[in-house]
Amino acid sequence: MSTLTERVETRQDPRRWWALGALVASMLVLGFDMTILNVALPTMAEQLGATTGEQQWMADAYVIVFAALMLPAGLLGDRFGRRRMLVAGLSLFLAGSLAGTLAGDVDWVIAARAFMGVGGALIMPLALSILPSLFGPEERTKAVGIISAASALGMPLGPIIGGWLLNHFWWGSVFLINVPMVGIGVAACVFLLPETRDPASPKLDVPSTALTAAGLGTLIYAIIEAPDRGWGDPLIAGMFAAAVVLLAALVLRERRMTRPMLDMTLLGRRGFLLNTVAATLVMFVLSGLMFVLPPYLQAVLGHDAFGTGLRLLPMMGGLMVAAKGAQPVVARFGARAVVCAGLVVLAFAALLGSRTTVDSGYGFTALWLSVAGLGFGFSVVPAMDGALAALPTDRAGSGSGLLMTLRQVGGAIGIALLGSLLASAFRDRLDVTGLPGAAAHTAGESVVAAHLVAAQAGPGHGAHLAASANAAYVHGMGLVLLVCGIASLVTALLAGAFLPAAPATDAKASAPDADAGASVTGVAASDLDA
Repeated sequence: MSTLTERVETRQDPRRWWALGALVASMLVLGFDMTILNVALPTMAEQLGATTGEQQWMADAYVIVFAALMLPAGLLGDRFGRRRMLVAGLSLFLAGSLAGTLAGDVDWVIAARAFMGVGGALIMPLALSILPSLFGPEERTKAVGIISAASALGMPLGPIIGGWLLNHFWWGSVFLINVPMVGIGVAACVFLLPETRDPASPKLDVPSTALTAAGLGTLIYAIIEAPDRGWGDPLIAGMFAAAVVLLAALVLRERRMTRPMLDMTLLGRRGFLLNTVAATLVMFVLSGLMFVLPPYLQAVLGHDAFGTGLRLLPMMGGLMVAAKGAQPVVARFGARAVVCAGLVVLAFAALLGSRTTVDSGYGFTALWLSVAGLGFGFSVVPAMDGALAALPTDRAGSGSGLLMTLRQVGGAIGIALLGSLLASAFRDRLDVTGLPGAAAHTAGESVVAAHLVAAQAGPGHGAHLAASANAAYVHGMGLVLLVCGIASLVTALLAGAFLPAAPATDAKASAPDADAGASVTGVAASDLDA
């Protein structure tokens, strides 16, 4: 009885909201960085001469490393202390940001982004895994909503501040701005966050980590390079085959282990699996959307980087409103209904956006962006909360790591697959008649490159090329949004048919009887240090 009383007091300690503030600061760093690079990509493409494929790699190098290391990152936090590993992740993120600031070419930017992914892999799952240790089921939805709102708040700040920096300084300043942000996050974690751990968690599995990184990296490489080499190219086909073999070997290895890093039994929990699928689809759509929008706003509509950041606010505003309002709506209608409705709204926004033409103007874009933000928020917040609620208390770190790994895989595939679809459609529609071979090839690399070639081609050819590039890009963006809309509708149907009506609470059943209090408080006996 005394143990249960201590746990309830821990849960009711008002300092838990201050601790949540430390997690918010950590997530704000990631949300900020997610969109600041997207706005910077057109400028970096112009100043560094980056092709569409290289721009995809600048975005995906971070995401691939992020996704590959989140599972072991969750285990490290469980075993050695979640606060300690969170601070380590923020420090690594800081080091990668400094390297990006000093990078002199595309390859070094990609390397710096990959190193930042190591830090991000520690930050994201550990911030989430601490939530069950701080909040019971009745407060967890609110906490998840606040965390989501923090990420959402960082997303509009990234483009706005990044756009201002790009208008006044060199492109490396978008990495340098991370330094004070990370400093705030580290200080908040050190002074506000309690240390939690689960010493009984599995040990770090190096072969499984290597298989994850190699499998995901090979898959994303094949998707990104396929438009240039051709989907039937022997190298591309071999890379796809190698990715299948590596990922299959990972699954088989994990299924044979007593305490696996990739716990396949968690995927057998319907609440966790289907909520994770919904959250992954949302990340797929969001990542693809944030990749294709900035070039449209900058190259096609002619806004500068700062103006582009401001014009992304409608989507971020809708996302923040939905993240804040999700809890009462879920309480009234149930998580399944809200997730399905959010996905349907997201599908409507994407299908509406696919009707964008060169002459639509920003007003139409702002309309469907606002609707998309609402769909994102109302689908991802209850889906994330439902997935976390389905986790056994003693697998909070590795389980949330698996959840975020799958979400980031969805994001990486979204950037790679939708970016490749955009690149292929753009290249096929672009009219380069009358241009020399080298100029035609350069123009086909991206809409930014096409406008640079048009500026050098003279009034006649230049105006025709610029108009053709705008039309080709809008056509490709429409195809991307159409795919996003269809995927959202399919996921809404699956969620409506199979998602549990209420969040799973089977963590209680998985815990020993002596730890029954953990199901009330969300705190395992070994979670809190003395």
